[in-house]
Amino acid sequence: MPSAATTSPEHSGPESRRKPANRILVVRLGAMGDVVHGLPAVAALRIAFPEARLGWLIEERWAELLCTLPTPRSGLRSPQRPLVDRIHTVNMKRWRASPLSLQTWERIATGLSDVRAERYDVAIDLQGAVRSSLLARWSGAPVIYGFAQPRESLASMFYTRQIIAAGDHVVAQNLSLAQAVAGRSMMVPPVELPFDPEAEQECDRWLKGHGIEQFVLFNPGAGWGAKQWPPERYGQVARQLTEDGLKPLINFGPGEEDIARAVGTSSGGAAEAFTGSLTQLIAIARRARLFVGGDTGPMHLSAASGVPVVGIFGPTNPVRNGPFRTRSIVLRSSSSGTSYSHQAEPDRGLLDISPEQVVAAARQLLKESHG
Repeated sequence: MPSAATTSPEHSGPESRRKPANRILVVRLGAMGDVVHGLPAVAALRIAFPEARLGWLIEERWAELLCTLPTPRSGLRSPQRPLVDRIHTVNMKRWRASPLSLQTWERIATGLSDVRAERYDVAIDLQGAVRSSLLARWSGAPVIYGFAQPRESLASMFYTRQIIAAGDHVVAQNLSLAQAVAGRSMMVPPVELPFDPEAEQECDRWLKGHGIEQFVLFNPGAGWGAKQWPPERYGQVARQLTEDGLKPLINFGPGEEDIARAVGTSSGGAAEAFTGSLTQLIAIARRARLFVGGDTGPMHLSAASGVPVVGIFGPTNPVRNGPFRTRSIVLRSSSSGTSYSHQAEPDRGLLDISPEQVVAAARQLLKESHG
């Protein structure tokens, strides 16, 4: 195993400047918000290495964040796959379910052989987990970049270049890895999400069919209980924003049906539920006047689309995980302490945030947007 070198994002060493990377692999398996947070760093790599072949290793269920469903996952870039030249997918959930089966190992071997066949010069682990660092190493890339202090400390064993993260927000920290590869400082570039003309038209037809012109997108679900503001309070906010001529739409995912129903009931029937594929969510999010929700993937997706955001935060730190590069108001109680442990009970500080505060923040952003 090559010895690891620790560098700052501003000074990645003369070797990387003498030998520009022609084939770069990004490893960020999931989840939705984390993938979205990685997009600016990869967009920066695209700018720094316009002729390079960029690949991304990602969980199958999140691949739509990089490429629309009908589009081939390799070849010339297009609005349907705007950022990367090749998408490699894994199914870690299925692998973990049957780790000892022959079929699992055959799938792993097939997936890794496809990655190795690309002969990447550089692999960049944006995830900082043992599994992602192992996959970066198994890619066959001779140079592997990762954080000097990754999320899982053992991951650093597999890096040949350890980079000291710069910046408070995770987007800026990811950018520091891209800067190390490029050998120079870079601004955070805008990102382009996949554009599926059929999904866009379907979205317009659905909105027109439901008589919806202007709407607020709510996402009451959360990755774990401590981040979840009560659905009844979302319903109260939805009912009040209806008075401003806005239709509340409730986005929900698998297993969140009860939460969506509770919001709809509490809104007095004003809010309407919406669910669909990631491609459809991208399309609907682009059209929202406002997003209201907690620290979730749909919030970060909406922010990346330039939609104003009211962020309702509890245990996670908005300085690191807040809405990035969009107009936003983040509500967080001073009694909330930062913790990323997956507690089931709602954070006590989160419960200090009232529906009236959320409505006021929403109306302020809507007023600024109209102005």
